[in-house]
Amino acid sequence: MRERTFGPTVLLGLAGATLAAVAAARDWATSRSLAGGVAASDAATGFATGSEVAPLALALALVALAAWGAVLVLRGRARNVVSLLGLLASAGVLAAVVDAFDSAPDAAGHDASAAGATGDAFTTSLTGWYWATAIGATLCLAAFAVGVRRASGWPAMGTRYDAPTTRVGSSAGASPDADRDLWRVLDEGHDPTA
Repeated sequence: MRERTFGPTVLLGLAGATLAAVAAARDWATSRSLAGGVAASDAATGFATGSEVAPLALALALVALAAWGAVLVLRGRARNVVSLLGLLASAGVLAAVVDAFDSAPDAAGHDASAAGATGDAFTTSLTGWYWATAIGATLCLAAFAVGVRRASGWPAMGTRYDAPTTRVGSSAGASPDADRDLWRVLDEGHDPTA
């Protein structure tokens, strides 16, 4: 059961973290001035990006994305610890998104005023990028919740790329002198395997 959760959980988490990181840097809200209740065609438009309104959302989304990379490389309990850190980062992204629900449209309105919009009435709206950040953070949070519980039992990378001194069953007990002797034999043009 644990091995079957590995692939879908990691893919869901990577997709969620990527979506949150990309969407957090985009426009979260737009604003236009109204002339007589209708948006004027020559009205200035204001924008508020996620990185302006909630800079922590982008930073924490990148932390969550990096945590998935670490989960793939680590083994055992270390995976659970990194999954917990990723869970906290994802929760932070979600909290920043919720906190920006009111401040993003306000920031877009201020941007429209600075761009020359006139009038007291503005139409502001949250964009799809705002909602995409929330969805990505939620997916990543759910995947990390599974990871916290099951990551230590997931399949690990092989020891093929471990350092030779830490690899089980290899020349872990070989001394540095033996390694130098092998190189010396090679330098002299002899085949050490013969």
